[in-house]
Amino acid sequence: MDNVLPPRDITNSSVNVINGRVVLVYSNGSVNNVSFTFAVKNNTLGNPKCVFWNFSLFDNTGGWDSKGCALVRNTNKAVTCNCNHLTSFSILMSPYSTGSLVLDYITYVGVSISMASLVICLIIEAVIWKKIRRNNTSYLRHVSIVNIALSLLIADIWFIIGAAISDAEEINQPACNAATFFIHFFYLALFFWMLASGLLLLYRTVNVFDGGLSKTTLLAFGFTLGYGAPLVIVIITVAVTAPKQEYIQGTEVCWLNWYKSKALLAFVIPALVIVVINLMILLVVIFKMLRRRSVGDAVQAAERHVLVVIARTLAFLTPFFGLTWGLGVGTMTNPDNEGILIAFAFFNSLQGFFILVFGTLLDKKVRSEITIRSQSSRTGTRSTSAGISSTLGFFRNWRRGRDGYNVSSAASSGAHSGVNI
Repeated sequence: MDNVLPPRDITNSSVNVINGRVVLVYSNGSVNNVSFTFAVKNNTLGNPKCVFWNFSLFDNTGGWDSKGCALVRNTNKAVTCNCNHLTSFSILMSPYSTGSLVLDYITYVGVSISMASLVICLIIEAVIWKKIRRNNTSYLRHVSIVNIALSLLIADIWFIIGAAISDAEEINQPACNAATFFIHFFYLALFFWMLASGLLLLYRTVNVFDGGLSKTTLLAFGFTLGYGAPLVIVIITVAVTAPKQEYIQGTEVCWLNWYKSKALLAFVIPALVIVVINLMILLVVIFKMLRRRSVGDAVQAAERHVLVVIARTLAFLTPFFGLTWGLGVGTMTNPDNEGILIAFAFFNSLQGFFILVFGTLLDKKVRSEITIRSQSSRTGTRSTSAGISSTLGFFRNWRRGRDGYNVSSAASSGAHSGVNI
C-alpha cells in the first residue's frame, strides 16, 4: 500500500516519505480510540507524523491527514500513534529534522546569552532604582523595562524546561502542557509590556504634563495590560483547544499547535498587532515632539530626555521583534526551509541582549549612575582596612550615595563628614 498511496499530506509537501507499514483497520463496532506501534524502516529520517488516508483531500483524490491522530512515543526503531477513528494509517517522516545541530547550538548558546543579558539588566535596574523615582515618567519607563526583561527571562527558563520535557524518551503530557502555558503567557507578557511602554510614551507626549492620570493609576493600567491581557488570551486558548487535545503540537515539542487547531495564532496575531501599533505610536510621537521642539519650553528637559529614551528604545526593539516574529511566521508557512529556521533561532535568541543594550545601557543617565557607583566603590575600597572586602565597601558607599551624603574619613576616629548636594 505504501507504493500505491503517494506520501503527500494536507500541506502537499513533497519532502515526506512513508516510513512504516500501512495499516488498514475495519470494525463493525464503535471505536473511540486506537493505538498503533509502527516499526521505523529508515532511522535517519525524523519529524514523525501520525496520519490516516483522507479520501476527500485534493479534489477527492486523497492524501495523508493527521486530524484525530497524535504521536504518543518516538524512539529510534518505533513510533506509537493514537487515533480516535478507523481507516488506513501510517507514519510520514521527513529528511529535514528540526533536531539540527546548527539550530541546537544557535538556540542554546543564544538563549544563554539572552538570559545572562537579562540578569545583568535586572541587576542594573535594582542598583539605580532609588534614583529613578524622582521623575514619574522615568519611573514608569523603568517599570516597563524591568517587566519586559523579567517576562522574557521567565519565558526563556520555561523554554529550556519545555525542551527538556520534549527530549525525554517518554513525554510527560501534563508537564508539556504546563510548559506551553507559561511560555505562551510570558512571551505575550513581553509584548504587552512593550505596548504599555508605547502607550505611556504616547500619553506623556500628547498630555501637557500639568496633571492627568496619577502614577498609581498608570501603574495599575500597566500591570493590567501587561499581565491581565496575556492571561485572558492564554486561558481562552486552553479552553478552546485542550478539550479536543489540540493545544500543543502532539508530543513532538512543547509549544502551541499549528496544523490542527491553529492555536499558535493566539500568540502570533497579538504579537504582530502590537508591533504595528507601536510603530504607529512612534510616528505620532516623532511628529508631536518635532512640533513641540520648535515651540520652546513646553516640555521640561528631564521629561524630554525620558521621552527620547523611550522613543529610541521602541524604535530599535519594535522593528527587531517584528522581524524576529515575522520570521516565526515564515517557519510556520515553510517549516522545511532551514535558512528561515536558523534566522529565526538567531534573532529570537538575542532578544535579551538587545533589551539590555537599547533598554538600559544606551540611557546616558543610567551609564552616568553606573560610573558614579563604580567610582564610589573604588573610593570606599581604598579607605577601608585590609580586613574589609571590596564588596562591603561598595554597598556602604551605595547606601551613603542613596541618602545624598558622601562621607570621607581618614581613620576609625574620623574627624568630619561632608554633605554632597
